[in-house]
Amino acid sequence: MAVFKEFNGNDVKTSRSFLNQLVDIINTDLSSSTTRRKFQVFVTGGVGPGVTSSLFQTVYDQDFTLQTANAVLDMTIGLHTGSQVVVNANPIIDANGKYLFGSDTLMMREKIDLYRQMAQNLLGDSDATFTTISGSNSYQIKEPLFINFKRLFARDQMKRETFAIQYFPSASALAADVAGNLAKAPKSTTKILTDINSSVNKEFTFGGQISYVVDSSNVANPLGVLFIDKGIFVMDMSRSFDQAGPLSGSLKAVTSTGTTNFSGSFANLLVSGCIDDIVDHIATTRFLSSTLDQTAVTFQNITNINSTLFFARLASDEFNYSSNPTYTDSSSRIVVIDEGQEDTQQSFTFITSVGLYDANDNLLAVAKLSRPILKDADRDLTLKIRLDY
Repeated sequence: MAVFKEFNGNDVKTSRSFLNQLVDIINTDLSSSTTRRKFQVFVTGGVGPGVTSSLFQTVYDQDFTLQTANAVLDMTIGLHTGSQVVVNANPIIDANGKYLFGSDTLMMREKIDLYRQMAQNLLGDSDATFTTISGSNSYQIKEPLFINFKRLFARDQMKRETFAIQYFPSASALAADVAGNLAKAPKSTTKILTDINSSVNKEFTFGGQISYVVDSSNVANPLGVLFIDKGIFVMDMSRSFDQAGPLSGSLKAVTSTGTTNFSGSFANLLVSGCIDDIVDHIATTRFLSSTLDQTAVTFQNITNINSTLFFARLASDEFNYSSNPTYTDSSSRIVVIDEGQEDTQQSFTFITSVGLYDANDNLLAVAKLSRPILKDADRDLTLKIRLDY
């Protein structure tokens, strides 16, 4: 029969620790069409084949059709109703507060709804405005790029002062092919944003802890806000991207062919382009580089580990005998290696595992030792069992 010993209050302790993991997202994961999955849930009617678009795109760490692919992040954009992009589109607001836009715009209500949804989730008010601050400089983010890192990578929290993102402020094409069209995509040097100095003045909002993200070459220039508990980065596109530089290419449109030729600024793209076209442009040109597999986004995450420590204290006269039936012979004497030692051999055991039971003797968990440990009457033992959760 098994021998049980009850833990007392001094035998059980709790502790908390954390584990850091470096996450490195390369530019080809963001820019390649095979690693970005589209969920086409928006469909227009009317002239021609119409426009089909996603509300967001998911980036994977490899070809998303493979079973081993892991979703890394979601990417989408939003517009605040007070954005100059929205105001310049001259919307009509009906009696129910619904925004009505002209036929030369696309998915404007969806872009506004995405902003309101993220504001509700992160700021606690769908009518609130995202704000980024550095020192005395404060800016409202009304044309944001939302990057939502998946739980597998963001874990319990993103570590302060480890976040960085590298991108091209300017580009000349709506989209570029990783294989052959690098020349017509970026036309500027890269810019790096980081949440440096965010450990000095810790900020909190409805969505938890935040870090303000600034231009690494000019920390007085805030360009985004990172919600480190949620794993969401809100980037100010109106100030991060070149607004005046001309873009050209083909856009989805409500026309007889389903497309239209576009030539205009990035602000014009936010009005005329569907969400897929805008995200395609950002992913394939702003994060593209002639050096493939270059870091685009990096950060460290934090995994909180809660532990319960059980100290199994074995006195010298305890657990020196086994309940295994092969431990004794038919005469109830210990089975020994050398004959003639049956009456003189002291009992001993080699402990290989410890079972944890509830009050009704139901086995709940088994702790395995790294190697068998000798237990006899000449020694006391204390085994530390760690349960992480």
